[in-house]
Amino acid sequence: MVTPDREQLRETARRVAGAVADPEIPVLTIADLGVLRDVRVLESGIEVDITPTYCGCPAMTMIALEIELALEKAGLGRPKVVTVLSPAWTTDWMSDEGRAKLKDYGIAPPQKGAGRRALFGVDTVACPQCGSTDTAAIADFGSTACKALWRCNTCREPFDYFKCH
Repeated sequence: MVTPDREQLRETARRVAGAVADPEIPVLTIADLGVLRDVRVLESGIEVDITPTYCGCPAMTMIALEIELALEKAGLGRPKVVTVLSPAWTTDWMSDEGRAKLKDYGIAPPQKGAGRRALFGVDTVACPQCGSTDTAAIADFGSTACKALWRCNTCREPFDYFKCH
C-alpha cells in the first residue's frame, strides 16, 4: 500500500527527475521527451525508469547522471536509474509542450500519431521558421541521430526535423 507521504515523495522525485534537461536539446526536459517512464519509492530508495529515444543513444549516460545529481541535490538520496528498452520509445510520448519548445527552438517537431509508417520517412515537414510546407529532405541524419536535415524552399533556411519513430 502506498502511503500519502510515500506518494508525495514519489511526485516530488518525478518532478525533480522530469526537470532534467536533454543534453542534446537543452530546451527539452526528459519529461517533455517522454524519456522519463516511471518513478518508484521503494524501501531501498527511489528508482527511476528511463527509455532512450534510440537504442544506444549516447545522451542516456549523461541523463542518468543528471537524474542522480538532481535527486541528491533535492535531498532525496541517490536513486537507482534503470534503462527500460521495452516498449521502445516513440515520439508519441512527447508532450505537446515539448513539441512547441522544439518548434520555438528551430527544430521541426515530429508529426503526432505518425506511427510505424514514419520509419519509412515523411512526405511533408513544416518549416519551423516560416511555417511553409514546401520543404525537402537533405539528409537522413542531422546534428544527432534522432534528427534529419531538411531545407525550406520558401525561406531557403536549413533546419533539423525530429524524426518520428
